Amino acid sequence: MPTLLITRPEPEASRMAERLRATWPGVAVLVSPLMQIAFRGKLPEMTGRETLIFTSRNGVEGFCRLTPRRDLPAYAVGEATAEAARAHGFDAIAAEGDAPSLLALIEREGVTGPFLHPRGEHVAADIAGALRARGLKTAEVVVYAQEAQPLSAAARDTLGGDAPVILPLMSPRSGRLFFAETGTIRAPLLVAAMSRKVAETVPPGAATRLIVAKSPDRAALCAALHDLVSHAKRVESGRAPQ
Repeated sequence: MPTLLITRPEPEASRMAERLRATWPGVAVLVSPLMQIAFRGKLPEMTGRETLIFTSRNGVEGFCRLTPRRDLPAYAVGEATAEAARAHGFDAIAAEGDAPSLLALIEREGVTGPFLHPRGEHVAADIAGALRARGLKTAEVVVYAQEAQPLSAAARDTLGGDAPVILPLMSPRSGRLFFAETGTIRAPLLVAAMSRKVAETVPPGAATRLIVAKSPDRAALCAALHDLVSHAKRVESGRAPQ
């Protein structure tokens, strides 16, 4: 039986695992986070004229832990992040799931800032730098750290077995951490990457099959996972070569 290995930080890892178990009841789902979220930081003095930029749910949570303000306009990288911001009381506008679409949305809307980007210690794209390069006043503040942690013994045992392992990768850092942790993998590894940049962290030959989501969002990633689950089942049944 194939195993879906979830390496996202908690609580997102368990939420994702619950959705996947409901989608594929016959597939094992194993949670082994590669990062732990640690909220920290201090907000700069605010004028009340800022436009917030959220690029993750943890950025929303980290900001909200530091201030009760919910009256500022907010732009989110994608719908999931926008939903998290709305749940906290923000009137958030969602881009299409990546940095280029977020920057394009801000430009189309004619927003000139000043901007404040509450973010993690590690980011996939320099949003603040891109806005400053356009002459827009932009501040950024680290409101959480993504602290690396090792794979669990159960995850290592699964990767050392014979059954296919299906790995969704959500960020370049998670990809780099995973392959730095695992070394040589015996199990057939099937990877669903959230973006081309994430896929580039997969070493040549490390994955039996690699699919890049057609767009950087949950629905497209699930479609890629669906293809990999179907492939893994065919491989196990002997109806397709590995």
